[in-house]
Order: sequence, then C-alpha cells, then structure tokens
Amino acid sequence: MNETGGLLLKDYSPKIMLKSEMHIPERGRYPVIDAHNHLFEETDPGEMVDVMDQAGIRTFINVTANTSFTFVESGYTFFPRDIGVFIDRYMTPYPDRFRCFTMSDFASCQDGILMADNRFAEVAARHLEEDIRKGASGLKVTKELGIRFRDYRDSLIPVDDPRLAPIWEKACELDVPVLIHTSDPAAFFYPTDRFNEHYLTLVKAPDWSTYGSHYSKEELLEQREGLVSHHPHTTFICAHVANYTEDLGFVSSFLDRNPNVYIDISARIDELGRQPYSARDFLIKYQDRVLFGTDMPVRAEIYRSYFRFLETRDEYFDYPDYVGVYGNSRWGIYGLELPDEVLQKIYAKNASRIIPGLTT
Repeated sequence: MNETGGLLLKDYSPKIMLKSEMHIPERGRYPVIDAHNHLFEETDPGEMVDVMDQAGIRTFINVTANTSFTFVESGYTFFPRDIGVFIDRYMTPYPDRFRCFTMSDFASCQDGILMADNRFAEVAARHLEEDIRKGASGLKVTKELGIRFRDYRDSLIPVDDPRLAPIWEKACELDVPVLIHTSDPAAFFYPTDRFNEHYLTLVKAPDWSTYGSHYSKEELLEQREGLVSHHPHTTFICAHVANYTEDLGFVSSFLDRNPNVYIDISARIDELGRQPYSARDFLIKYQDRVLFGTDMPVRAEIYRSYFRFLETRDEYFDYPDYVGVYGNSRWGIYGLELPDEVLQKIYAKNASRIIPGLTT
C-alpha cells in the first residue's frame, strides 16, 4: 500500500470468483516432447526425469545446450560452454529423455559484436557441423539477431543478412532445423505505460522492452520472411507462434507462403488462450506445422497447465506466467479441447518428423 492507502498496481492480485468445473490432467493424454526449453538452472537429470515421468514428458530438448543459461529478474543471460557438458551429464545417461540444439557461435557474442570479421558465418557453420556430430539435433538463434547483434563496423545485423547464408545452408546440408526467435510480443515494442498490456512484465524485466529499437516489429518480421523464403530447403521453426500470436491471420499467411516453416507454442498459451475460437481453428488447420514447447522450468504444474489448455473445455483459468516470477496471470484463458489426432501431432509426432534423434 502507498502512503494514501491506495493499492499499488504491482500488488493487485485478484482471485477469480468464477465458479466452473476444473479438469487438470495429471499427464498429457499422449507422450509429449518439450521441443523448446532451456536449463534455467543446473538440475540433477534424474530429478528432471522424475518430474517428466509425473507429467508424461517423453523428451526434453534443451535448445541452448552450448551455453550456461541463467534467468535473472531483468531478463536472462547466457555464456558459452562446450556442448559436451550437457551431452555427457544428461543425454548419455538418459539418451531417450534428453536432446539438444546448439547456438554455435551465436552463443559467443555477449558484447553484442557478432561479426568481428567476415569469417563469422564460415566458422559458425563449421562449429555447427561439429556440434551436430557430437549429438546436437538443431540450431537455435536468439532474438538478439536483428535487435542487438552488430558487425565490426558497429552496424546492426538484420535477420536476413546475406553474410549469414552459409549457416542456414549448412543446416540444410545437415538436415537439421533452425529454431529462430524473431521479434517479441507486440506490446514490447510500445512504451511501458498505462496502455501497455504487458506493463507489469516490462516493469520487472525492463531489458525485454524493444521500444525504440532500430528495426520495428514489422521490419523484423519482414526480414525473417526474407530469410526463410531465400532458403526454402532449410527447415525453420519460428518460436512462440512465430511471435505474432496477437495476429493469427498474419501467422496463417506466413505459414501458407513458406512450407519450410514450423512454429512452436512455447510461452504463448496466454495469448492463444484468450482467443480460444480462433486459436482452436488455427491449431487444427496447421496441425502438421505446430510443435509443443513450454520455455519454462520443468515443473509438473506448468506442464499440467499446458495440458489443461490443449485438452479441456475449462473456462477462464490462470496460466503459468513466465518462469513463475511475475505474479498473477494478466487475464484468464480458455481450454481448446483439441481433437486427439491434433494432440498427438502437436505433442510429439511433428517434432519427431523434423528433429533428428527423437524416438517415435
């Protein structure tokens, strides 16, 4: 409370008074592959497998396995490390339960300088191949491409920079997918003020704001379109419902134009769940192009929230906010009650088809 007795917005935490039936699945109806996640903290693999067994998660894919990934209140940070650390500790003792992607040399750019010289793509492609031979199943590219990464002339590098082409071509040659995060929720590109629907998140994680970025959201998405269309034989997974969940019509057109593109639903059930009719129609229509992912810590209650969203008709319920540190949900979400055939594809079949090394 402030000195006038008024309630501060950050302390507003209403309890939902709606009385409705609750159906919270203990496990996914079918085996699940979490195709987009990270090690937010170094956790004993046996303990992770126990939680995965509780929720019916067949395989966990760490998409930043050649990094030490740390979540902090202002956002996250990662530092490069040998991918063998993850492979030896997690994949070797549990070969069917853990897989990984590499960030290749994208993981080595904490100072923001991606291209210290014009050999970056050549070296990154070679290191990508080395990591795939060690056991990685794909390449992960973070949102810093287009927003933060710069070259030796201090120029911002666009997503479709032709100098990076050898990397995408190498992924095609190796027949591994590129998981790419481009842009962010629409509200992140607006001022953090009373009109912003992500206000509380951006106040607590100000580094996530992209307001005033060099490229607008629309320009970043246009660059991504150029990237995937110029490399039609490379498989791209565009994270977070192609990062435009607020406009599923846009995502639909994007998928229609680019048959080499897939999406995942990680960290976006909040956006999908507030538009249940459109989201259900969308996921059924593109059932062969959607992967399951959470992008959140391995906790049974988080997985169960995703299963509740995908499998039930429950109305207006809370969802797990990002890594559970930002308080209550911004709004309630609704279950989609997807058909069994669609669930099977989203949960595991689609991932098994495009990501090497997964058991079916």
